[in-house]
Amino acid sequence: MSDQSGSKNRKRTPTGSPQTGEPLYIAIGKLRRTHGVLGEILMDILTDFPERFNVGSQVFVGTRHVSYTVRSFRFNRNTGLIAFDGLDDCDEASILRNQMVFGLTEDAPRLAEGEFYHHEILGVKVVDEAGKLIGTLSEILQTGANDVYVVKSENGKEILLPAIKSVVLSIDLAENKMVVRPPEWD
Repeated sequence: MSDQSGSKNRKRTPTGSPQTGEPLYIAIGKLRRTHGVLGEILMDILTDFPERFNVGSQVFVGTRHVSYTVRSFRFNRNTGLIAFDGLDDCDEASILRNQMVFGLTEDAPRLAEGEFYHHEILGVKVVDEAGKLIGTLSEILQTGANDVYVVKSENGKEILLPAIKSVVLSIDLAENKMVVRPPEWD
């Protein structure tokens, strides 16, 4: 029996996240369409660390997180061109069209002091400078200029906060707390 890739030798790993803690996988790319006849696929890069696609690296594709080894990777304007071992022509590679590419969260590069992956801060309690609870960080919107944090209050009301230094004063993962200075709108 073969898996979604059509190959009998692909390794499947458990999907989803553990019951507690960080997710098992983190999205690092989105495959688009095949390119040329040698099995390359155009890919939107969703990571600040494109070295995750070095030749020989292991990635996981699709909702079933099927394991693939990177055969080649190169940049093509603002996207990437990636090929995987065992998918040697455009017909074989086409089965991966429009699928997400994941890396293991445990393999994610460390970030600089004061920087956080989204999964690390989702769910933190958001308080103002006086310590008054505003709500819980429920979603992060990526707008281009800066992220926007969606904070859901206990009564279900959503508050949007720009993720800028003048608004987000501190984040303490050990205390599961973010201190903010909400902007005053005129």
